[in-house]
This record gives sequence, C-alpha cells and structure tokens, in this order.
Amino acid sequence: MARVFALTDVGQSREHNEDTFLVANLESGAMLSFEEGVHEVTADAHGLLFLVADGMGGAASGELASSMAGQLVLEGLRESWSKAATPDVATFAEALRDATGLANTRIHQHARENPEHRGMGTTATIAGLFGDRLFVVQVGDSRAYMVRDGLARQITKDQSLMQRLVEAGELTPEEAEVSDRRNIILQALGPEAQITVDLTHQQLRRGDTLILCSDGLSGLVRGEEIGALTTTEPDVRLVCRKLVDRANARGGPDNITVIAVQFEGDALVASTATDSVGYTAYPLEGTLYDQTREMPTSRPPRNTIKSDPTPRQGVRMPTRSEQREADAAQRNIDDKASVVAPLPEPAIAERKRAVQPLFMLLGSVAVAALVWTAMQLLRR
Repeated sequence: MARVFALTDVGQSREHNEDTFLVANLESGAMLSFEEGVHEVTADAHGLLFLVADGMGGAASGELASSMAGQLVLEGLRESWSKAATPDVATFAEALRDATGLANTRIHQHARENPEHRGMGTTATIAGLFGDRLFVVQVGDSRAYMVRDGLARQITKDQSLMQRLVEAGELTPEEAEVSDRRNIILQALGPEAQITVDLTHQQLRRGDTLILCSDGLSGLVRGEEIGALTTTEPDVRLVCRKLVDRANARGGPDNITVIAVQFEGDALVASTATDSVGYTAYPLEGTLYDQTREMPTSRPPRNTIKSDPTPRQGVRMPTRSEQREADAAQRNIDDKASVVAPLPEPAIAERKRAVQPLFMLLGSVAVAALVWTAMQLLRR
C-alpha cells in the first residue's frame, strides 16, 4: 500500500510554474488528483507511476514541455505496459525506458514544428513501482531520495556538469552546490533528437518513503534535512507542505515540486542492517548502464543544456570552455577507472623469487666479463 501526496509551488521569484508532477495507477491508467488530500493506493498487478518534471525554455515552452513529459510517459505506458497480459520485471523496465524515449521524440518534434517553442525541454525523474521493487528513470537533475531508518539517500544521479566535475575530483560537493554553473545539465527531454536514459532500481522495505523533487527543493534543502523531516512527520501531506515552506523561507528562487510516498503492507519485509540503499543501475540495453557499463556517467552530448534560471527565449548552450571542462572531467574519470590496482605483497614476493635465478645468472655473466677484461689488460 502506498500513501501518497504531491505538491507544486511557483516559489518566491517566478511568475509561472514550469514544474509538473504526475501520479497514476498503471492498472487502470488513471491519474490521481490531490485537491482533496492524501491518497492511499493498493498497488495492483501493473503497479504505480510517480513523475516530477522541471521545464525550461521560457514560461510557455517550459510549462508545455514538462506537461507533455507527464502525459506522454503515461500514454506510452498505457499502450505498452498496462495492456500486458503477463507483467514481469524485465518488461516493466523496458516499458519505462521506451515510454521516456517516446516522450523525448514527441517533445523534440513539437519544438521543431513550432518555432516559438524551439529549444524547449524538461528534466524528468520517473519512478515506477512493480511488486516490491522501485524503478527510476532519470533525465536531467530533478532527484529521487529514499528515506529509510531516518536517513535520506539519493537514489538518482544528477546529469549535470557539477556532478561530472565532482566525480572527476575537480570540485568538492560543497563547491558544486554554490557554483554559478550548477544549472548546466547534460541531458533533458526535448532539446536533442536522441537521449540515453539512466535506469536504476531499489528493493523496497516496509516503512520506506520515496521523495521525488525538482531542484527548486533539492537546491535549497539538503538530503539530511529531508530525511529528518520525513522521519518525524508521519503525514505525507505535511511532509510536502513543510519541505516547500522551507525552500520558500530560503528565498524560493525557483519553482518547487515534491511527491512523498510512504510504502507499507504485509507484502514488504522490514529493513535490516545489511540492506543496500542508493544509486544502483539496472542492466538494460539502451540505457546508460548498457552504454558505459561500470563508468560513473556517460560522455556528454555534443550540446549541454542550461536549466534554471530559465532564460525567457530558448536554452543557453555551454561555452566552448565549459564543454572542454566537461570533456576533461570525463577523461579524468576514464583514467581513474582504468587504473590497475597494485598487486598484494605475497604476489610481489612470489614474482621476486621467480626472477631471482635470472638476476643471479646475469650477475655471473657480468663478473666473468670483468675478469676477462682485466686479464686482457694485464697481458698487454
């Protein structure tokens, strides 16, 4: 059973809200409205869908892009997943990947056909519940956190320049948080004809709380604060309200959107100390895992994208120096990933013993050569 609430707020500085959220029952394909309060939903055979999208490209374009993302992802899942006669994990993962790719294609096509929306795009963090497993598709820098045992752990990875530089060791997380380039993202739905989604998965435990949010929240409220507030407040409606209020109290420079989902029920087991929570890629063809295997992130596309603060006309592309910096950071990551670990001491000792006879032979040859040379000099 999922107890869920969702809330979006324009913030303190924006005139328009370019964020979108969507919660849907994938058994019926119906979207849930939260005007009357919290929903308690029993997950049926086809599961549940939770989505947060943060639009960019100016008010009209950003609002349209994020709204289209939610509608198109749900439409794709209705066609390919909700009608599946025998739902299984692999089919669900593929359906999430394909529905997100379809949404990107349609948003990109709309922008090409309508010059007034050229450059529009949106982030998308899309969580799908199937049985007792959660799958998350990530495009951009909205986030998903899993709150368990009082701690909030980020289970998505930002597709951003700052994330790339932190992974390469060029910046600390604290430096990245205050950088004036923290809104440069490497992927979004719409700007490019093709995307490669990041797909992760997480085993649920009884009492887990999922938090999906746009960077209007995560940019101002740290993960540890999200964990503490979510743990001490049992009402998901108040969790959302208090998180939004905290972001607004700190200036609210961007739109703020949050979905909070508490998972309960006898079908879920209790958490244990050995459980793993965090970013875990799901091995599926056509995703970043398939493209990069063990690499932390994909190589940046030819063009990167600037999210908030959104320019009113179009989307700013990075400068050449910013692109070179992202490329250098990725090369640094590649180099670190390819470093061969040093041999253990026993192996080193064994190799020394193996080559010792050769060194003794070479030493004997050198001594003999010296003796022979000395004898030749004495004869002269």
